[in-house]
Amino acid sequence: MDQILKERDRLLQRIARVFGLSFTVVSLLCLLIPEAVPATTYGFVLPLYAVLGFTQYRIGLSRSPIWLFLALASGVAAILAISITSQGLTQSSFSAIAQLGAASLSSIAVVLTTTLRRVAVLVVSFIVVGASTIVATSDWQPALHTSGLLILGWLLPTITGIWITASVPQAARRIASIGRAHRAERQASELEAQRRQSARLLHDTVLATLTLLAHSGVGVAPDALRQQAADDAKLLRQLRLGATPTPQSSGQYNLEPVEETVLGTTLESVKQRFGRMGLEVSWHGTGQVLLPSDVLDAFLLALAECLENVRRHSGVTEAHVTIVDDATTVRAMITDAGVGFTLDDVDSARLGFKESVVGRLKEVGGHARLFSAPGSGTTVVLEVPR
Repeated sequence: MDQILKERDRLLQRIARVFGLSFTVVSLLCLLIPEAVPATTYGFVLPLYAVLGFTQYRIGLSRSPIWLFLALASGVAAILAISITSQGLTQSSFSAIAQLGAASLSSIAVVLTTTLRRVAVLVVSFIVVGASTIVATSDWQPALHTSGLLILGWLLPTITGIWITASVPQAARRIASIGRAHRAERQASELEAQRRQSARLLHDTVLATLTLLAHSGVGVAPDALRQQAADDAKLLRQLRLGATPTPQSSGQYNLEPVEETVLGTTLESVKQRFGRMGLEVSWHGTGQVLLPSDVLDAFLLALAECLENVRRHSGVTEAHVTIVDDATTVRAMITDAGVGFTLDDVDSARLGFKESVVGRLKEVGGHARLFSAPGSGTTVVLEVPR
């Protein structure tokens, strides 16, 4: 949103620059009409026009209020200089003053609508310019007519600034809403595609094996049936760890060796699995740790259960996992900034954490520790031997 607001301010600045410079040039052209003002007047007003044009150009590049004040001062000075140095206003000199007061200087209103402080500056600026213009043209037309012209001239850029100031954040919120809807739709599509792929994979492998077993393995040698069941067991292990085996042909899938696996090769699959379910997991620390297959299974499945608890119960969509190791132990610390809970309030009959985390780690010589408090998030520390 901050970037959107910066772009909005740049847009307002560019509009003010184009608006102001355009009418400054028109005012100067009116002044350059022959016999519009005495020749001596040009010596006073042309430098002021140059300063006004330069400051209006700078307004398009910078939000510094100094350029607004310089534009206002040079413009008011030019109005008064035209009126004082002329022996009487002509139609051309009156038009030059009107263009300055009601159009060129009113361009600053475009950038003075974003905050209450700037709106206050806008009101003061209008009063100063309005009073100067009315005094300068008092001999040419009634003050009431000049006031109407000034109000109309300042109203247009003010409305433009207010409209852009209010519209851009609304557009940004709608874009963000569309982005969230797109991500939700994409996530749902990915989950559906994953479910279909998993169904096909299980149909081609595990269910086919179970069908053979249900028919007593008719037509298949016992050794071949045992090998097929072993391959299916390896496939199920990969699925539990979040991997997506690649099919080679119907009923055959690539499988990784399971004797010893690098921890880092499996962490990414767990991260992607929970990312598809709406939980962003940030990994910290090392991932290049070799673990025996049974220890890796227990460690990652316990870690996945902790992340599942974060997804279901924490009320947040982000978790952090820090992996560290030493000569004898690999540790994972899972933290979230969610609602937390009182440890004594956990029902002892619930088996999720007790069995899926603590019990699973104990089987391989590891253990788990849990820390939480209401409103302070939750931290779980998992440890397994190398």
